[in-house]
Amino acid sequence: MATKAGTAGKAAAQDARGSKTLEMLARAGYAVSGLLHLLVGFLAVQVATGSASSSEADQSGALSEVAQTPGGVVVLWFAVVAFVALGVWQVLVAASGTLETSDRLKSAGKAVLYVALAFLSLQFAMGSGSSSGKEESFTASIMSNPAGQVLVGAVGVGIVVSGIYHVVKGWRKKFLEDLRGNARGQLGSAVVVLGRVGYIAKGVALGVLGGLFVTAALQSDPEKAGGLDDAFGTIASQPFGPFLLGAVGVGFAAYGLYSFARARYARM
Repeated sequence: MATKAGTAGKAAAQDARGSKTLEMLARAGYAVSGLLHLLVGFLAVQVATGSASSSEADQSGALSEVAQTPGGVVVLWFAVVAFVALGVWQVLVAASGTLETSDRLKSAGKAVLYVALAFLSLQFAMGSGSSSGKEESFTASIMSNPAGQVLVGAVGVGIVVSGIYHVVKGWRKKFLEDLRGNARGQLGSAVVVLGRVGYIAKGVALGVLGGLFVTAALQSDPEKAGGLDDAFGTIASQPFGPFLLGAVGVGFAAYGLYSFARARYARM
């Protein structure tokens, strides 16, 4: 009985992936993600040049920028729909049973990320969002529980591993496997350059972010943890930090442009 139910669930997931409307909206999710990465990259460069605070250079800061532009609220509501659709699509990919277990787990993790971005976009669309991160208070609440310190450390290690994965994926050009074959012929070196630079830069930022969580766990100090803005601030504080952060910001912008190509040519 359980096997039949599982088979029926996989079949239903595969059928749902046949929806052209859902696919179109899911592709739009990649485009919205590209826009946010462009804005985060722009904010990071501003931090590097001293014209903005590092607290503004994260997803919340990017959404805040969108909310303040004419028609920004409409864009944010569209972002909510697109991110939800992309999250649902990833859930269907994970449930369809057509991939290896590791790839299905990746899809499930991506689904959580896109739903979280949808919720964050919803907050700004409704005017209740804040550009100031709350990672420290969230980390403190976790640490207050038994084994919370270990959990925070494990999260940090996971983020570091994700960062390494992004760097390797960019350096080895594995991201091209996410695109339909004709994209390579039509876009050629542009996609390769944008993808490589974007994935490597994002991987570096994730590595620093994970390091902050590990440091918070080792020192039992939740204030050491933070979000992407704190990671950028840490990079900026290093020797030649402004130059490094500027390069990372340009990399994030490159990832944003790559995401626009992915919106059109992604393997769905």
